[in-house]
Amino acid sequence: MLFFILVSDVHAEEKNEDEEKMALYKKTEAVTLVPWYYLAAIDKYEKNTTKEKSEKLITIDIPETKWYGIGNPSRTNDDRIISLFKGIGKDGNGDNLADPDNNEDVLFTMANYLKKFGRTEQDIKIGLWRFYHRDLTVQTIMNMAKVYQTFGTLDLNNRSFPLPLHANYSYKNTWGDARGFGGRRIHEGTDIFANYGVPVKATTYGVVEIKGWNRFGGWRIGIRDMNNNYHYYAHLNGYKDGIEVGDVVKPGDIIGSVGATGYGPPGTSGKFPPHLHYGMYKDNGYSEWSFDPYPYLKRWERADKHK
Repeated sequence: MLFFILVSDVHAEEKNEDEEKMALYKKTEAVTLVPWYYLAAIDKYEKNTTKEKSEKLITIDIPETKWYGIGNPSRTNDDRIISLFKGIGKDGNGDNLADPDNNEDVLFTMANYLKKFGRTEQDIKIGLWRFYHRDLTVQTIMNMAKVYQTFGTLDLNNRSFPLPLHANYSYKNTWGDARGFGGRRIHEGTDIFANYGVPVKATTYGVVEIKGWNRFGGWRIGIRDMNNNYHYYAHLNGYKDGIEVGDVVKPGDIIGSVGATGYGPPGTSGKFPPHLHYGMYKDNGYSEWSFDPYPYLKRWERADKHK
């Protein structure tokens, strides 16, 4: 009973925080005309990539040299002096101070920076690239914005096990095991064995980032979620009709079916029993690496059983 009370309290706290954030995003949108979902996506990306846990409500981090301007020795929050040194820091709450620790000032500053490049989707992409100088970062933020725009909420925490629970399947923790095809390497995922054609489901909210043939993974699909995690579904028998790169998905959406493709040129199949290879990769804003999906699969499986 205590566990459920604690979980309920955490969910209530997260809901209140989301409502407060949304109010700030919407307020900034009203003033700058930069859509709220871009601001939410940038904030979420920054929260996902920050090295130290922040207590700030808005976690967008604008470097001091950008905020105050290069050559500004004073680090004063007077927005007139900041402007004099060509800093981008702006006053968002009307107190004539551009404070990098003030939530409204930070959002207003970021929105105004993006607005310089225009308000179309392509303009926003250009502004993001000029700020981050990293293609994957720009793509991730734009995809997050698309998800927020689609569902109209920040509450996107639901998850789903990738196979129907009524299917005949089995799996164990195989992450890190040796693999020989294509050279010596480790297994970067969990294999879920099931029959040909068993539906494969999206586990999270996200956007289809890649789809097609891979020599190792056969017919595969990759989905980037709202926590900078890349979910890799491999050895598929085929895809759901119509699913394409750029599509928004939610937990439980069918994306394909279990197969045994891979380990050769396009169309190769049957070199191993049918199964879903499920991998997870984390992007920290600088690099991307594989991590063990097994604990998450077990957690999502348990949660689905209680739905």
